[in-house]
Amino acid sequence: MYVQAADEWRATTVQACGMWPFAAGTGSPMVGVPLGRNILSGATLCADPISWFQHANLISNPSCFFLSKPGLGKSTVVRRMALGLMGYGVMPLVLGDLKPDYVDLIKAADGQVIELGRGRGRLNILDPGEATSAASRLTGKAREEVLADARGRRHTMVCALITILRSSPPSDREEAILDRAVRLLDDHHEGVPILRDLIELIEAAPEDLRQVAMDREDLERYRDVTEDLLVTLKGLLGTGRVGEMFSAPTTTPMRRDCPVVFDVSSIDDSDLALQGAVLMACWSYGFGAVKVANALADAGLEPRRHYFVILDELWRALRAGQGMVDRVDGLTRLNRQRGVGTAMISHTMSDLQALPSEADRMKARGFVERSGMVICGGLPAAEMPMLTQVVPFSQAEQDMLIGWQDPPAWDSQAGRETAPPGRGNFLIKVGGRPGIPVHVALTNLERSLNDTNKLWHETSRISAALDHAAVPS
Repeated sequence: MYVQAADEWRATTVQACGMWPFAAGTGSPMVGVPLGRNILSGATLCADPISWFQHANLISNPSCFFLSKPGLGKSTVVRRMALGLMGYGVMPLVLGDLKPDYVDLIKAADGQVIELGRGRGRLNILDPGEATSAASRLTGKAREEVLADARGRRHTMVCALITILRSSPPSDREEAILDRAVRLLDDHHEGVPILRDLIELIEAAPEDLRQVAMDREDLERYRDVTEDLLVTLKGLLGTGRVGEMFSAPTTTPMRRDCPVVFDVSSIDDSDLALQGAVLMACWSYGFGAVKVANALADAGLEPRRHYFVILDELWRALRAGQGMVDRVDGLTRLNRQRGVGTAMISHTMSDLQALPSEADRMKARGFVERSGMVICGGLPAAEMPMLTQVVPFSQAEQDMLIGWQDPPAWDSQAGRETAPPGRGNFLIKVGGRPGIPVHVALTNLERSLNDTNKLWHETSRISAALDHAAVPS
């Protein structure tokens, strides 16, 4: 005998007080940004990494990792979280938008859109941002920490660009020379240095650099030690794989008091090296701004701000060169102590497994393992063995994810494909707990901010106009 499930309603204790104790609570958390409805129970699900960490104490790390095949709504869920968190006073920072998926949202929120790319905007990798001005307002240990953080990030970025250009990391001696050179620029250079100033300093062979290079008081030996390093750095000044985008003054300084998106959509998808480099530069610059904001807030000089940092297309930065996993790992750790929530987005575990060395693959898996929440959309069956090594999924949960990645069906009456069966469906996993399946449905106001196929729609409108013009009157 089949008994139809009873209809369910949700109400406040004031509205439904006469029904108590016959009302039953739902199993889905109601803390955070409203995402959608539980696919199994129909109950509303609220979730975001900051609320689940700060208020609900459901996770120990305010971060989430998204995995899903393209076109199923990863960016849509992240935009929903970003939009909801803005209502709670949290500022989204989209540190590298390649498509772009987030520009319309940030514009609608009166945020800052920073364009980067060849012929557009530039981001000086030796620019300390607002660290210098913030340090002048601080004293003691706080001042030293801000300056040290800015110095370390610039050193990391120079090494990252060298890694991308060479496809291998700089040597220990080269890293030591670069570290000392950045310190010398901070102490003696007037104004904000650029990459050419760093090259000229190394070529000048000051005594401090010669000691680090261990030239044994032989200038020719110093020239030999620094020759390869200078050749690579000078290559960053040209228009090669990485280009001149990082070697000129920053065109648009980043603000800390509003939502921000770095629009890098002008960089072609075939230019993986430049994409990886610009993502690293944006991440470094953004996390540096967060460090400055926290230091000023700790000193009582500015109000406390919380940020939701979105790191999209993670796999592009990881594949940019050997050793890039360490660079990303160094930039993104300790988000709990920094007062930021993070969302890392990639397609599949295979993206992380495709790294050349086993050490890098293990570190990349650590990004998923350390995340407070793992949110998965439709994934192929081949992904399941790799995914379950990191996060435990039951067989029923695996079957659900596999079913969501099926292609769309053909609607013969409408003459077009239907939406993919898994679009908008996601499974939220926290540790070994059972996953919560949720369907995210857009409101009418959100649809205009979530259209990632504008160019196709524009083409359709042009084709329709041409067809109309071709009809004889």
